[in-house]
Amino acid sequence: MDGSAVTTETAFTPGPETARLFRDALGRFTTGVTVITAEGAQGPVGLTANSFAAVSLDPPLVLWSPARASRRFATFAHAPHFAIHVLAEGQEELARHFTRPDDHFAGLHMTRSPEGMPLLPGTLARFECEHAAAHEAGDHVIVVGRVLRASFTDGAPLVFSRGRYTGLAATA
Repeated sequence: MDGSAVTTETAFTPGPETARLFRDALGRFTTGVTVITAEGAQGPVGLTANSFAAVSLDPPLVLWSPARASRRFATFAHAPHFAIHVLAEGQEELARHFTRPDDHFAGLHMTRSPEGMPLLPGTLARFECEHAAAHEAGDHVIVVGRVLRASFTDGAPLVFSRGRYTGLAATA
């Protein structure tokens, strides 16, 4: 885009009465899609999240942010170990699977890390982490993990933009 297109800008002050506008503005930032897994009191748990970022190469640190409103918040905010699985294009159903409130691992193949983390096969990348820090952040907590092991494969990522799963557009 050369900047010459005429568009209408929506400007607002974020607050409770403009929460939908704020979500819409955030949705303009395309993110990757991950499934975070950990061992809970009742067994393995997982959730879909797009709040993932690299923090440091040395030491190897990543972060993600569980929402306080999540029924699985306590498990993830305090898990001593967790795994972050970066989803590949075509794994929309896996992403949706972990947004449901049912038994997440029923019918799914998984393995375990040496620390007991549930691991999903076939994802684009995986980061097996130990809890390094947690920081209060409004209605979320920022969880920092020290990466113990990582793996990846070739492929295109599943991305989330404007409230939907999609892939990356091919470039010329």
